[in-house]
This record gives sequence, structure tokens and C-alpha cells, in this order.
Amino acid sequence: MYIQQAFKSLHEWWRYLVGFIIIFLASQIGTIPLLIAVMAKVMSDGGDIESIQDPNVLMGVLDSNLTLFLMLLSFAVGLLAIYFVVKYLHRQPFVQLTTSRKKTDWGRVFFGFGLIAITTIVITGLDYYNNPDDYLLQFDLIPFLILVVIAVIMVPLQTSFEEYLFRGYLMQGIGVLVKNRWLPLVITSVVFGLLHLANPEVDKLGNIIMVFYIGTGLLWGITTLMDEGMELALGLHAGNNLVTALLVTADWTAFQTNSILKDISEPSAGFDVIAPVLILYPIFILIMAYRYKWHDWSGKLFGKVEEPIVLAEEKTSNSTFIE
Repeated sequence: MYIQQAFKSLHEWWRYLVGFIIIFLASQIGTIPLLIAVMAKVMSDGGDIESIQDPNVLMGVLDSNLTLFLMLLSFAVGLLAIYFVVKYLHRQPFVQLTTSRKKTDWGRVFFGFGLIAITTIVITGLDYYNNPDDYLLQFDLIPFLILVVIAVIMVPLQTSFEEYLFRGYLMQGIGVLVKNRWLPLVITSVVFGLLHLANPEVDKLGNIIMVFYIGTGLLWGITTLMDEGMELALGLHAGNNLVTALLVTADWTAFQTNSILKDISEPSAGFDVIAPVLILYPIFILIMAYRYKWHDWSGKLFGKVEEPIVLAEEKTSNSTFIE
């Protein structure tokens, strides 16, 4: 079982606390290049440094491609921190943070990616066809090609950082601490959603958008628990963010990119905000459940997490079973 993978490594509660602090600090250090670049640009233009405290001003200081790269750099640094924390603080093979299988199933990663990528492209295409006045075609070949390079490399690092932190590190850490599966699912999903409170979408649409963010966290978490691994969630998250970054942007979104389309409509917090959670996400779950033969829903989502008897006996007889 996925959460039980943590029992194979050093899993005392204090290790997860120290590890989380290290990961958080590393991700914050990763924001320094963006701040330095913005301050340098503002000072060279004779502007007021205090003005960049406004996120909307900060987003418009640098070229959008450079801004995107520097924004995502902090996630790459955070992901590297997770790797070293898992390897040296917990003595855990990284594959055991990824999946309960012997090796990462890349077929699952690509299936999750394709499932949400195709859905996003189709829905956006239909909306563009039915409401063309809501969009501006802003395709510019050179900036777009630069965006493609940056997004293909950096966006999966960003989404992988979030998945390894929430559906991996914290899911396993909380799971072995509370000895059940539902509480880490709820905690990681809610915290994942709340961390998006600083996004400009919240200011534009209101707190109702938190239903979408928390619901998305639940989708990634349920997928991880039911599939006993993060591969599908890694693909789903990467597919969602990458296709969105390349396909459509808006002045009020976290990612403002040189995408193909720009949404110029006035957004409203209506049913369309929560429709993905109520309609699309259950369909995704049913498709994945059918393809990968998920079963024992109650046990995998609400069951207990107990240290395997074999491991407990090994630990008693051999205190050096971890290499």
C-alpha cells in the first residue's frame, strides 16, 4: 500500500517536521532570482521599488516568458530539496515516495497527462467556437516557441513539486502518524487549496474558487490512494498546467503567458467555477477506475494504515535493516 511505503524508511514525526521546514525554506530561496531581476529592472527604469509589492505590478515588470521561468524556478529548487530530504533525512528510495510499485509506471503518467490535456483542449476549443468574442488570438511564433521550451521543461517540475510535497511527502508522513488514510487525504487537499489564496484568481472570482482548488486537491489525492501511487496524479497535474499555459491566458490568472489565446471576457463566479469538480472530476475518476481496475474503495480511502508485521519483526531483529 502506498502510504505504508513510509514504514520502510526512517519515519519519526520530527523528521517530517524538519523535512517540511527544509523544503519550505528551499522553495523560498528559489524566489530570490525573480525578486533580484524585478528590482534590477525597476531600478534601471527609475521606478519605485516599493511598487513591486503589488503582485499585479510585479507580473508586468519583466518579459512574460522570463517571469514565468523565474516563477517556476522556485518549484524546481523545492523539488530538489524534497529529493535530498527523502534520500538523506528519511533514507527512503525516491521511487517509494512515488509509488507502491517496484518502479515508476510511466504509462500511467502519460495516460493521466493525455486524459486531462485532451479534455482541456476540446473544452477550450468548443468555448472558443461558441464564444469567439471572449477570446483574443495573440499567437506570435517566436515568443510562443520560447514559451513552449520553458513550459515543457519547467511546468512539470512545478507540478511535480506540488504532487511530491502534498500527495507524496505529506500524505505518507501524516498517514503513518495518524494511522489512517482519510485524514491525510483531507488535510493535504485542504492545505493545497488554501495555498492558492494568494492567486489573482481569488481576488477576481472570490472565495468560491476555493471549491475548485480544494476539489482539485481531492481529485489528485483520491487518485493517488486508489491507484496506490502518484503516477496518474503527476500526469493529470502536469497536463492541466502545461496545456493551460500554452493554450489560453488572461490578465487575472497566475500564469500570464504568450499563449495562443487570451481570455478577454469578464469572469464571473458562477456554476462554471465548480462544474469541473462536480462533473468532470467524477468522470475522470470513473475512467481511471475502469482502466486500472480499482477496487476496495472503502478500504483504500478510509481504511487504517498499519505497519506491516514483517517490517515490524525485521526492525526488532535487525536494527540496521535500512541501508
